[in-house]
Amino acid sequence: MKKIHIIGLGLLGGSFALAAKKIFPELEITGFDSDSENLGVAVEMQLISKALPEPDKDADIVILATPVDTLFEILDKTLSKVGEKTLVMDFGSTKDQLCQQVSQHPKRAQYLAVHPIAGTENSGPKAAQVDLFDGKVMIICEMEKTDVHLKKMAYDIFDALNLRLRFMDPKDHDLHLAFVSHLSHATSFVLGKTVIDKTADERNILDMAGSGFASTVRLAKSSPEMWGPIFLENKTNVLEALDSYIDHLTAFRNRIANDDSDGLKADMREANKIRNILDFKE
Repeated sequence: MKKIHIIGLGLLGGSFALAAKKIFPELEITGFDSDSENLGVAVEMQLISKALPEPDKDADIVILATPVDTLFEILDKTLSKVGEKTLVMDFGSTKDQLCQQVSQHPKRAQYLAVHPIAGTENSGPKAAQVDLFDGKVMIICEMEKTDVHLKKMAYDIFDALNLRLRFMDPKDHDLHLAFVSHLSHATSFVLGKTVIDKTADERNILDMAGSGFASTVRLAKSSPEMWGPIFLENKTNVLEALDSYIDHLTAFRNRIANDDSDGLKADMREANKIRNILDFKE
């Protein structure tokens, strides 16, 4: 493996470049970003050795790390132009629609659908972290549809980056992510907007915000350009997650309205069980 090309040089693309350069210093990493400022920063930070609008024909791996609503067009174009020994991967947060769209492409075997469960609320190349992927989960969908020799390159680099592999059906991926990732971002955005609306009347309210508020609303700092398309691409599952959340929130509100102390505490104790799941995960 000698050459990697990255399209989309934000948090994920930039972090992958940093990690790959550290582990494989001999790699030539080129890239492109439609945002000229991001592209300039990526070159200045030496995330990439040079900016190229398209990967070289002999690139070993091309990584697509752009918003999900742009992925199919870029994937289709990239697959059509790369050589037969190039593997193309995307880092998108939704998988079902993209896998369906690319299913009939004559070079489908050169595509690997992956999703790194890694990130922060920050965006852009300046947010890149060399250890962002270390110890994180990499979800792989429809791995059996990818050429065995090409995907070995991906597995080798995933292993070197200390990623833990998880194999999932694209539909299951999108459903599960709607509840454990997309819902938390949606509720954080709404919480942030609710508090901002309140500060229009009470400007000192944020002076009373403690660490609990900061941790809960942290995801509201995430990029709308990235998350807006995710919500719409995974619309059916996100709506299901939101409907369930709203039902639980309404029930919680009603317990407070009805002075139902026992019911309120029972609900909170039930929610406390998440601690056991998260502690086990850690």
